[in-house]
Amino acid sequence: MTAAGATGELESVRVTRILRDDIVLGRRLPGSRLVERDIAAELDVSRLPVREAIRTLVSEGVVVARPRSWAVVREFTQRDIRDFAEVRESVETLIFVFAAERHDEAGIARLRDVYERELAAAQAGDAETARMAAGEFHEVAAMLAGNDMLCELIDVFATRLRWLFGQHDDLLAMAAEHRAILEAISARDADALRRIVPEHLASGQLAAQLRLADRAVVI
Repeated sequence: MTAAGATGELESVRVTRILRDDIVLGRRLPGSRLVERDIAAELDVSRLPVREAIRTLVSEGVVVARPRSWAVVREFTQRDIRDFAEVRESVETLIFVFAAERHDEAGIARLRDVYERELAAAQAGDAETARMAAGEFHEVAAMLAGNDMLCELIDVFATRLRWLFGQHDDLLAMAAEHRAILEAISARDADALRRIVPEHLASGQLAAQLRLADRAVVI
């Protein structure tokens, strides 16, 4: 690979990360246009890495490509949130149960570190950091589950999962729910997780539905 090729690849990864964070954290609102030339100028890159980043975000389900027009940030519907929740409950409950059964001390220490960063950010009112850590909490749990197939499944909707956390306003409540999950994993209490995790996911679903309803009223 040439130096230019390597640089282009790194640029596309960086642009993808920036746009993804902007979307899941609400800096780019649903329905807003993603104009290649404008984003390229904003990030001081060529249009090619922007085009590649948009393609990636389309595949992740948070951007919609419109033929002969600009791509736009996806406007999720109540049905989208419901469909996501139905799939997510079974997959993530299994992930947390496996994490409880299979974790080692290093893994639980890493999960605890993520939780403590989330809690500290929530207590400080740093919403962006708290929401990013909340998403990371679920990602680390997936790694502790020790199942490559489950990791592949979670990768399919990982960005949408982060978007969902971006709808949560009660950051301390979300951190408290993660603490209960952390304690159950540490205790290897699979039965408790089969009860706690669906309740936690339902809380996130409700937050997203209420935010969506509020946005519809404002519009």
